Amino acid sequence: MPVRKRNIYISQDTKPSSNMKKLIIPVFMLLAVAGCGRGESDADAWGTFEADEVIISAETSGRIISMDVTEGMPVAGGAVIAVTDTTMAVLQRAELDAVTAQAQARLAGIAAQDAVIRQQMDNLSVNIERTRRMLADGAATRKQLDDLTGQMEVLLRQSEANNTQRRSVAAEQQGVVAKRAVLNEQMARSTVRAPYDATVIEKYASAYELTAAGKPLVKLADMKTMKLKVWISGAQLAKVKAGATCTVRIDSGEKEFTNFTGTITHIAEKAEFTPKIIQTKEERVTLVYAVTIQVPNDGSIKSGMPGEAIFN
Repeated sequence: MPVRKRNIYISQDTKPSSNMKKLIIPVFMLLAVAGCGRGESDADAWGTFEADEVIISAETSGRIISMDVTEGMPVAGGAVIAVTDTTMAVLQRAELDAVTAQAQARLAGIAAQDAVIRQQMDNLSVNIERTRRMLADGAATRKQLDDLTGQMEVLLRQSEANNTQRRSVAAEQQGVVAKRAVLNEQMARSTVRAPYDATVIEKYASAYELTAAGKPLVKLADMKTMKLKVWISGAQLAKVKAGATCTVRIDSGEKEFTNFTGTITHIAEKAEFTPKIIQTKEERVTLVYAVTIQVPNDGSIKSGMPGEAIFN
């Protein structure tokens, strides 16, 4: 089917009306303003900031009797995060203390018996020696010497029995000492402390709740030093070196940046596809290398905030 052509003629004498002139001027002004805004970034790489995070968990089971931290709260290293109830541990340790007191009393009794036995053995040794001399002179009989010797054997058996009791008590006390050490460790672990200066970014439990060993209590983040993870192409690898410094910047208003000095701490050994969350569909097929940059934080950088890197 033939296509009809439509000819459009524009008269050379046609001039824009006054209304058109009024529209044209603002359009050019808008284009000029748009041209004055921030153009395409001159950064070498882009990414988001991350903080070193750690989840602090309960180390003992029981009721949380104290937990005064809140989300967003800074905590110093060693500061108390939470305290769990230690009543059972205290009662068990009191029982062990009673057992120890009884053992000490038994040992004291054994020691007193040993003192008496040693004195009797000393006296009996003197009598046995004298009886032997008398037997040699015919002044004593064999039966008298045998009786004294038999008494010495009885005392020796009593002394050995005391030694056996002493060893038994000592073995029992070793078990008590081990149990007490476990209880002391449990009581010490009932107080959960911050491992270093950090900020509470998530709270999973509250005071008076029941908790268990290994159950998360809070998540802490070290906000003093942030990590910017960016991706670079293979062509950029030559200008990026681990340990080198670079310029890191974040948005500060519509047309301004705030600059920081970062240190490149890690460059991936293996290439990966560009993450979907930060690149277009066409760029996702490009192989890139992850680079981690450590940046001192003055408080203006937050986790998840976008950042740019310019390699020196």
